[in-house]
Amino acid sequence: MSSKAKQTQKLLLFRLSGERLFGIGTLKIREILPFMRLTKLPHSHHAVIGTATFRGSAVPVIDMAAAVGYPPLGREEQEKASIIITDIQRQEIGFLVRSVQQIIETDWKQVMPPPKALGNKAFITGLLDVDGDIIQLLDVELLLAKVYPESLDTQEVVLTDVQSETLKALNILMVDDSQVARKQLSDVLDSKDIPYQVTSNGDDALQILLRDHELGRPTDILVSDIEMPGLDGYELAFNVRDNSALKQPYIILHTSLNSEMSLSYANQVGANEALTKFDAEELLQAMLRGAEQAR
Repeated sequence: MSSKAKQTQKLLLFRLSGERLFGIGTLKIREILPFMRLTKLPHSHHAVIGTATFRGSAVPVIDMAAAVGYPPLGREEQEKASIIITDIQRQEIGFLVRSVQQIIETDWKQVMPPPKALGNKAFITGLLDVDGDIIQLLDVELLLAKVYPESLDTQEVVLTDVQSETLKALNILMVDDSQVARKQLSDVLDSKDIPYQVTSNGDDALQILLRDHELGRPTDILVSDIEMPGLDGYELAFNVRDNSALKQPYIILHTSLNSEMSLSYANQVGANEALTKFDAEELLQAMLRGAEQAR
């Protein structure tokens, strides 16, 4: 490969409570709307404040502050708020935020992993220092899992004995900065007793790839998220393909983004496939295609 993978990413910055700034990638965003009249949803999660009509469809709207543990926005605050319409994990979701600030361009290498002291309940996947302000990048997958816990239920996928044994013989590495996504990935393979390794960032994944190659058990299949602090999925794929000494794995980029642009770019950096989260059947079938190549 002749050029380095670009990691430039645009982030939308917004506030939920007080002066603290949060951010999400703009590739997840369809539109930003002023607050509008919502239709109430009976028996819904307390953070779901209703549905908005967006391009002819009813889209659930989540008070993001309430979902992550801040006080919900009051009626007067809602009137001044904005709704961010997102396209995540094959569904449109609206997020009510106190105020939208700006869109900035950044580099994923500048994003720092959240401190381990925050534990597993923190709704952030990374921190970014912008002119002295610390931006918290929200783990939208974790937020949605808290609001819609049924989304974590892993669908039952039927494999033949031959297919199951084929995957069990492979060295599979999975990487995702979202704890929810890691659990979904792990649950799929655990249900079939398929061994694997899993890590939370691209830098560690690259070191595992290099280590296992040196130990004579090279990685056969790499499943990686795209948006991650440090080494993101695009550059991880590029680095693997650019290393001629490595036995080349079958690379599946696995993302919550539905953007055609982000998925098409996966091929440019050397990925074999790009899948939108989360469909267990699609993932296992992609791994089986990778198994065919590994033979």
